[in-house]
Amino acid sequence: MLKGIDPVLTPDLLKLLMEMGHDDALVLADANFTAMSIAAGKPVLRLPGICMARAVQAIHSVLPLAVDVEHPVAFMQVSGTESPYLSELQREVLGDLSADLLPGQSAEPLERFAFYDRARAACAIVLTGECQPFGNFILRKGVIGENLRP
Repeated sequence: MLKGIDPVLTPDLLKLLMEMGHDDALVLADANFTAMSIAAGKPVLRLPGICMARAVQAIHSVLPLAVDVEHPVAFMQVSGTESPYLSELQREVLGDLSADLLPGQSAEPLERFAFYDRARAACAIVLTGECQPFGNFILRKGVIGENLRP
């Protein structure tokens, strides 16, 4: 254990988060997600028994969101619904992430197959124990640093 590090963050997950670069995407997937076929050889890390809201809370405690894009967060739209419909889980997770969204930024709803396409381009998938269908999110990593010096 380390001081100040959420215990949900496993050594492998911390290593992955550290190795990600600016604008790399990370998929946070529910237990029903087809992670192995979507990942196609990219890392799939597991957080069994951890719900999505808790996983997002832990990861977001160390992962900055991208500030230079309109949609640093994407989520899988519930099939058969239209925007702005959000499930209870989506409202909870997006509510937690919204504090870090800048003016003009928002979370992007993606139709299921569009989400799969975007997920294929991500650097890794974190498969949680979340049992709520359509509980899938993509976070784009930002930077930590000083402002540019003139």
